Amino acid sequence: MDRIRAEMRADAFLADTEVLTRVAFLAPDQDARQTISIQASAIVDQLRHGAKPSMMELFLGEYGLSSDEGVALMCLAEALLRVPDAATIDALIEDKIVPSEWGKHLGESHSTLVNASTWALFVTGQVLR
Repeated sequence: MDRIRAEMRADAFLADTEVLTRVAFLAPDQDARQTISIQASAIVDQLRHGAKPSMMELFLGEYGLSSDEGVALMCLAEALLRVPDAATIDALIEDKIVPSEWGKHLGESHSTLVNASTWALFVTGQVLR
C-alpha cells in the first residue's frame, strides 16, 4: 500500500501529455466507439421521445432560467438553504415573490399541478403586496 501511495504522489504533477500516454491503452478502439455512440444515441432518443416529462421537468419548462420568475425561484431555493431564522426567510420570500409577474404564467402549463403552483405563487405575491 505504501508503494502505491508513493507512486501516486510522484505522479500527481505529471504533464497532461504524459498522463495521456500512460492511459492510452484504456481508449476504446473504433468499433467500440461506434457501439458506444449508437447505444448513447438510442438512450437519448428514448429519453426525449419515450418518457413523459416529470413534474420537475414540467415546472422547469414553465419557470426556466430564461424568465425572471425562474431566476427568482432559483435564487429563493438556493438562499433558503442558508438562511438562519424565520424573519430572514420571510423577508427573502417577500423579496423574491412580490416583484415577479406570476400572472403571465397562469394557465400556461399543460400540467394542472404546475398551474396550481403558479396560482399559489400569484396569490402569495398579491397577499404580500
